[in-house]
Amino acid sequence: MRSLLLHAHNDAGFEARLQVALDLARAFDAHLTVLQPIAFNVALPGDAFGIFAAETATYVREQAAEFRQKIEPRLQAEDVRWDWADAVGIAEASLLEYAALADLAIIGTGPIEGDAVGLSPLAGILAVHCRAPILVVSDGRSTMLPGAPAVVAWNGSLEASRALKAALPLLKAAESVTLVSVTSPAAAEAGELPALAGARYLDRHGVACEVVEVQQGQHKVAEVLNEVAQSRGAGLVAMGAYGKPRMIETLFGGVTAGMLRDPKLPLLLAH
Repeated sequence: MRSLLLHAHNDAGFEARLQVALDLARAFDAHLTVLQPIAFNVALPGDAFGIFAAETATYVREQAAEFRQKIEPRLQAEDVRWDWADAVGIAEASLLEYAALADLAIIGTGPIEGDAVGLSPLAGILAVHCRAPILVVSDGRSTMLPGAPAVVAWNGSLEASRALKAALPLLKAAESVTLVSVTSPAAAEAGELPALAGARYLDRHGVACEVVEVQQGQHKVAEVLNEVAQSRGAGLVAMGAYGKPRMIETLFGGVTAGMLRDPKLPLLLAH
């Protein structure tokens, strides 16, 4: 991972994801691109002369410039290579464009522009459409140790396989790797790759892993995964994110949204 992309936005979670981005940049000798999307309405209903829209645009640009001036001196004091990019447009579109040539996009879980409360759709949209894997960092996370144990959620799907491949640089650096399958009678589907197939792939890349099967019982899958990760002292959880025909699950329910709602650890997602 030599090219990292960080979503810059003046929200409660920026400090946490900045620190994680710096940790990864140092660990992998990577270049960090800090991308600040600047979004504003160019026209509003009832504002025939565009006066309010123009004032809003000026205010948004000023706030973005102040945030950049605040963060850039901190980046200059760090021992990492970096650049800053301002992009006029909504966050999702800007991040998708810049992530095309990134090895990892680092984002938060909190609300973005236009969302007052609740789970941001940003992670769900990027997880499905982004050409690079995304790393979701919760607001309270202050650091990430690339050498800490890692957990991979495995259900035999193509999405899980891609997440496993995308996480490979982090898994190579991890102290230990665990492939976790959460099983239930209703979860059995034809055509799934067995966990041993994932273990063989890692072994061919020099990564030893433990395969663990856990019964779901009366708990939600996200709860089981978080419990296993915490019990093993993991510093990362990697899992597949579902799109069509499971798009509704990704954005509004299902295991992906369950993990995004209250991530205990940095969460790597790939579709």
